[in-house]
Amino acid sequence: MKKMADTQKKTFGKRVAADFRKHKWKYLIVLPVLIYFLLFCYKPMYGIIIAFKDYRPALGISASPWAGLKHFKTFFSDVNFWRVMRNTLRISISTIIFSFPAPILLALMINEVRNTKFKKMVQTVTYLPHFVAIVIICGMIRQFCLSDGLFNIIIEAFGGKASSLLQKPELFTPIYVLSDIWQEVGWGSIIYLAAISGIDQDQYEAARVDGAGRMKQILHITLPGIMPTVITLLILRMGSILGVGYEKILLLYNPTTYSTADVISTYVYRTGLIGAQWSYSTAVGLFNSVVNVIVLVTANAISKKYTENGLF
Repeated sequence: MKKMADTQKKTFGKRVAADFRKHKWKYLIVLPVLIYFLLFCYKPMYGIIIAFKDYRPALGISASPWAGLKHFKTFFSDVNFWRVMRNTLRISISTIIFSFPAPILLALMINEVRNTKFKKMVQTVTYLPHFVAIVIICGMIRQFCLSDGLFNIIIEAFGGKASSLLQKPELFTPIYVLSDIWQEVGWGSIIYLAAISGIDQDQYEAARVDGAGRMKQILHITLPGIMPTVITLLILRMGSILGVGYEKILLLYNPTTYSTADVISTYVYRTGLIGAQWSYSTAVGLFNSVVNVIVLVTANAISKKYTENGLF
């Protein structure tokens, strides 16, 4: 058995060496990407150890004393645990329900437009917010939500009462989700438009011959044709269900909206960088990542079982 294993190893080594000689330029092109991931994605994972230690910068990671699961227990028993979990899940699930389908609907509508100039104009207008810096986006949202801002002018026009919208905890999630749709709907539709363009046009011709209208063509040809893409992106989105981006929330929330706006990532930011609780914040971040991985694997398994489509 040992001799056979050694023979297989030598054969494998020869095949790799021969393949490298044959495609050496392709390997050299991939090399910078591998180096990037090793240096900036895998090497920093060594720092996860401090989640199980009482980390002190003066001692370094290796010399800091071990703490076991102390920081995880502290987080689970923290009065803020259920608040940040509830807020994170509410914002993330609301984004999936309302923001995820928006690019699909936009792509379907753009695909039905026959006027090329109008189609390009719509695509350009909807793409633009994606390229605007998040700081500028949040600055615009803050201005629109002021008591004398654009949104309140519209509210007053319909007989409502003006108020500072970002000071109301119950309005934070709707504002976050709507702004996310506005910012990303155009950019997200690119993938679905590409998937639609790959559908065999003969199917549409056959459907028209059989008397199918546009709506039936969308329901029975376009949607099934892009469903593998939809499922793949949905699985990826489910894999970051606790990974609500902290940049926008940090720029929009304030102490009056902590009850509905404070999520895991902002909690880690405050405790880790501002409160200097390095080990505690790392433990919280590690918990976040583990849950995301579990959700990703589960969503992928469910998808493969019922739709035969999955990431792996």
